[in-house]
Amino acid sequence: MKIALEITPNLEPLFGTRDENLRLMEDSLGVRIDLRSDAVHVEGPADAVTRVQRIFQDFEALRRQGVNPHNGELNGMLRLVVADPAATLRSVADAGRQRSVGVKRTVQPRSVNQRRYVEAIEQHDMVFGVGPAGTGKTYLAVAMAVAAVIAKRVSRIVLVRPAVEAGERLGFLPGTLQEKVDPYLRPLYDALYDLLDPEKVDKMLEKNVIEVAPLAFMRGRTLNDAFIIMDEAQNTTIEQMKMFLTRMGNDSKAVITGDITQIDLPNPRKSGLVDAINVLGGVEGIQFCHFEECDVVRHALVQRIVRAYESAKPQQQELPLESGIEVGVPGLEELPAPPPKPQ
Repeated sequence: MKIALEITPNLEPLFGTRDENLRLMEDSLGVRIDLRSDAVHVEGPADAVTRVQRIFQDFEALRRQGVNPHNGELNGMLRLVVADPAATLRSVADAGRQRSVGVKRTVQPRSVNQRRYVEAIEQHDMVFGVGPAGTGKTYLAVAMAVAAVIAKRVSRIVLVRPAVEAGERLGFLPGTLQEKVDPYLRPLYDALYDLLDPEKVDKMLEKNVIEVAPLAFMRGRTLNDAFIIMDEAQNTTIEQMKMFLTRMGNDSKAVITGDITQIDLPNPRKSGLVDAINVLGGVEGIQFCHFEECDVVRHALVQRIVRAYESAKPQQQELPLESGIEVGVPGLEELPAPPPKPQ
């Protein structure tokens, strides 16, 4: 099947930088797209050509409605559409707008795994996001938390991150409790300030609508009506992870994010995230979402860096827990034993 689509000023941004979006449609849908001066000629299987035509029609309709996604966002939307025959560019854009009420940026997943992650957060009270750096685990969690507060589904956001470098002994640091943990929570703050006006973030912090809490100070608390995010969960101990997970109160939602290839604990086998993956995998109401290098949405180099490190890894061996259960978690490296202490 072959069709010709007229080029209009509304359509030109769809092509992408150096026609990268057209190449994406060609590679993913098995079509041939010939860009000429007055028209775009699309040739291939009938169903694939029809999907390309629908993408062009949806994009032009969105532009007429004033929806102008920037190129990185548009490329991510197209990746979702070509990967899922049931998805359309308009439905993906509409879902992003619904999640973005009251925030500066459109909360738009840019890969299939990111969409599953966002949908899991919407549908489950506890979600684990596990994967390499740059896959949007933290940013999307904060975006969903902000949307939940604005929609009054929860009354506050609680941000938690283990302060491994300080050994959780935050009393030695100068300043208030918030000032002590700020350096460790900076990625969460960056996401907040990217989504909301700085004045609004500061006001929410002042009124305790957004709370920062060091993991060591969570014991004994019950967090009701809250959206709780724990970042860098791979650096919790097994005991800390259990303690954190049991802080969850009524009408609350929790998202736990981490990367098991970046464990900074003295003994990586004691990581609370690794343990939780094995212990909680079959628990009803808990959803695990795993990200891969193809989900990296930072600079294109980040994806290649992640791939290079994955290729350089030695063959992995399963690590036993104290109970004798095998921990078959991809990405957790066998580390050498520490050198003997001098006599």
